[in-house]
Amino acid sequence: MNKLTNRLMRGVCALGVGLGNSYHAYSLELDLMNVSVRARVSDETVLGNDAPEFFTESDIAFNFRLPWSGQSSLGWSTRLMMSTGVLQGAGKEALVVSAIPELVLGRESGHYEVDLGVGAALFSRYKFGIQDFGGPFQFALTLGGSTPVYKSFRLGYRFLHYSDWGGYGPHTTGADFHMIELIHTL
Repeated sequence: MNKLTNRLMRGVCALGVGLGNSYHAYSLELDLMNVSVRARVSDETVLGNDAPEFFTESDIAFNFRLPWSGQSSLGWSTRLMMSTGVLQGAGKEALVVSAIPELVLGRESGHYEVDLGVGAALFSRYKFGIQDFGGPFQFALTLGGSTPVYKSFRLGYRFLHYSDWGGYGPHTTGADFHMIELIHTL
């Protein structure tokens, strides 16, 4: 891992740990809403070219209510999803951390919730066999939905797409993930 990638990864991890710490000074502004564990169940391509390698991903995500995210009368709100996990492909593994602001439709006490977000991700490795993501920085696009299943637990589906959107050149390929998530609301 080169020095720039190493510094970026440490910075994003420090930010994630700081935001996830309930005793941190920002705890009055960023409120941890829920924690989820996610795992890939399909890699069916939706956006861009087919990925030449097969990938799996599993991670843990934290959703924070943003200071300005008061819910509208129509049920719209905003939040920040931060995650860290492992991406595996072609016999290689990478640490992936992401921060994705989301627009959410649905009430916290309701029977459904749908979200859409665009953010950033950092990979500790970006070459997996013949698949080249181009570099450590990737854009992350997500669309998800969930419903309550038992008390404070929700079951959800998440589509997640990583891509450099051509930033590292025309030779790169992104990847799509269809994931199931188990969410614990705090």
